[in-house]
Amino acid sequence: MSRRKKKQKHKEHVDESWLLPYADLLTLLLALFIVLFASSSVNADKFEEMSQVFNEIFSGGENVLDYASIIAADASEDYFDRVDGADVKASEMTEEEKIIQAFLDEQSERELAVAADQEELRQIQSAIESYIQGNNLEGQFATQLLDEGLLLTIKDSVLFTSGSATVQESYREVAIEVAQLLEFDPPRNVIISGHTDNVPIGNANFDSNWELSVMRAINFMSIVIENPALEPKWFSAKGFGEFQPIASNDTEQGRAQNRRVEVLILPRFTIDGTMDSLTPNPE
Repeated sequence: MSRRKKKQKHKEHVDESWLLPYADLLTLLLALFIVLFASSSVNADKFEEMSQVFNEIFSGGENVLDYASIIAADASEDYFDRVDGADVKASEMTEEEKIIQAFLDEQSERELAVAADQEELRQIQSAIESYIQGNNLEGQFATQLLDEGLLLTIKDSVLFTSGSATVQESYREVAIEVAQLLEFDPPRNVIISGHTDNVPIGNANFDSNWELSVMRAINFMSIVIENPALEPKWFSAKGFGEFQPIASNDTEQGRAQNRRVEVLILPRFTIDGTMDSLTPNPE
């Protein structure tokens, strides 16, 4: 009888590949606990206050500058106040604190410049309103202070005859007086734009309302910049045709409102996007 060979038992190696994801999981948990611990030190009152501010900004359309003082106060308290509320000297600040202080100083200067600029635009608006009332032009002229700047609206009937882009000689003096109202020191950028109703143009001079609106803006601007106190480099002209109506074109009254020339006086400083950077008009 042949002997059966005994099977030799081989030692099996345990698969340890599971240790890698396990170690990663432990690392993530450790990071999570560190974040939770750090978050636990946040001032609840400040967090709630900032939460309300941002909620009002996004739901109510408020200007973020209205709440800049909250940000500045919190940052100052967190980074610069020490024992008994004493301010730290610049030489004692860390690099991070110096960066934050520089940001807060710049933000404060920006807010002051924007506020001063808006006040100056309000004064310009008041001067234009006085001119309008003094010349009984309330039905033909109107002003509006917008985020984009101060807008002066002139009905086209004051300046042009129907289908024409030439400023009427009897109203040329109006354009000259408007030019005097645009004398600023230092200068401001001014955009003059033409607008029409949606009735198709019906003469050989213009192929479309778009062309008519452009030429009306250019011709009006040409008279304005004849003023030797104004530099042409600060002026530009646009034509929008019937594509930016301010009233319904279904009625004659609405169409009359849409036929207009607009003079937009730009602010010297504007808030630029999410960075809130102050952008002066180019020299």
